[in-house]
Amino acid sequence: MLRASFRYTDGVTTLADKYHTSPIKIAKTFPLKGQLGVIIMDASPGLLEGDCYELEWKAGSSTHSFITTQSYMKVHPSLTVGSSINQTFHLADHAIVEHMPEPVMLYKEARFHNDTNVYLGQGAVWMQADILCPGRTLRKEMFQYTEFRNALTVYYGHELIYAQRQRIVPESQKLASPGSWDEMTHIATFCLFTDRLTPSHIQSMKQLVEELPSIYGAHQVVIGVSETQRYGLVAAAASTAAWPLQEVMRFIWNGARSILLHKEPVMLLYS
Repeated sequence: MLRASFRYTDGVTTLADKYHTSPIKIAKTFPLKGQLGVIIMDASPGLLEGDCYELEWKAGSSTHSFITTQSYMKVHPSLTVGSSINQTFHLADHAIVEHMPEPVMLYKEARFHNDTNVYLGQGAVWMQADILCPGRTLRKEMFQYTEFRNALTVYYGHELIYAQRQRIVPESQKLASPGSWDEMTHIATFCLFTDRLTPSHIQSMKQLVEELPSIYGAHQVVIGVSETQRYGLVAAAASTAAWPLQEVMRFIWNGARSILLHKEPVMLLYS
């Protein structure tokens, strides 16, 4: 369990309070280009069978925070119940949260369920970039995990504005088929939700994505950007390794900071 809240006082975002139980905790907070940086540490080897991490973030009015993790989220084999992370973000009016965790690594026979719920106030901004790896490729574990389930739900006030559900079962799904993942093995998603988003912002983000190269060394990257039904934009990308997607997510994230928030790039992500 981890709970934390942020407050804005005298032009500065600070950690108002926190609570955690082993093995997860806030390793450190630090000032970062006018916002508060937060690093989450997992003192365990990773998610083991039966583990359920509960994280709750409360961003007070006008706060600006950047949240990341110390290392890859490693999900170990699970023969029955699996493991899970349930994460909730409450953003008060004009709060900004940039959630940029390190990639998720699914080991052989892993079962993992990730559930994220976001509640936006007026003028609030929530961004997230996530990357999913198919296993430890050097150990020949490609797509040998049992199941991956991912859910994202976003509310603006009391209104549901976005709901995404994903379930991957490699053993029973033809992921390598044309029209599915084909030759791609790693996937990434960038989400941006705010009532500040205008058609001009969306067009600028789409133009930004068009500037991305399609080849990173020996690795091809495919990417698409879509406007959601209300107050949102989602970019989905795929490649054959994690590092090209890390570069892509960093580029899009910093582009969104510039286009929407008029903020300078942050180089901490994936460094």
